Amino acid sequence: MKKYVSLDKRSKKAQKEYYSERRVTWGELNPVTRSVPSEKGYNRKKDKQEMRRADIRSGDGFEVSSFFITFKIK
Repeated sequence: MKKYVSLDKRSKKAQKEYYSERRVTWGELNPVTRSVPSEKGYNRKKDKQEMRRADIRSGDGFEVSSFFITFKIK
């Protein structure tokens, strides 16, 4: 018959084994709390996407290559 040794007196390896045996999984459920962002709040990312879409539709896009060719440092 094995003697009982309290958890705090066990080695780290033995403690790890003990806790891993008792640990259970969440299965398909994800325990992370999620919140739905408010539509009233300011969303910088959404504004940038809308600006890019507007530029693509209008064709007034800024081309970087022509900018560097024009203002080349000598």
